Amino acid sequence: MALIIVLSLALGLAIGFFLPINLPPAYTSYLSVAILAALDSVFGGIRASLENKFNNAIFISGFFGNAILAAVLAYIGDVLGVPIYLAAIFAFGSRLFTNFAYIRRYILNNISKKQ
Repeated sequence: MALIIVLSLALGLAIGFFLPINLPPAYTSYLSVAILAALDSVFGGIRASLENKFNNAIFISGFFGNAILAAVLAYIGDVLGVPIYLAAIFAFGSRLFTNFAYIRRYILNNISKKQ
């Protein structure tokens, strides 16, 4: 499972670095919120896997659903002139750091148990 994650990450990074995709600056807020939402889902999936609660359907629907919903909310906020994307950044950012903290503690506890 870990090998699949590492290979998928390497493939995604390689595609991102070598494909010349240029986005207009107007879309940067939408993309940043969508990426943050997707990262939140990835870290949530890793945490669920460590807790033996991982469900592929929940992960896939959360990954795409969160990213699309966050981008749509950022767009609606743009149309209304209200920076709604800041709320999404706060919500997904806090969850991202919470999940990262759990993963870090889990790994460190397993390392200390082995020693």
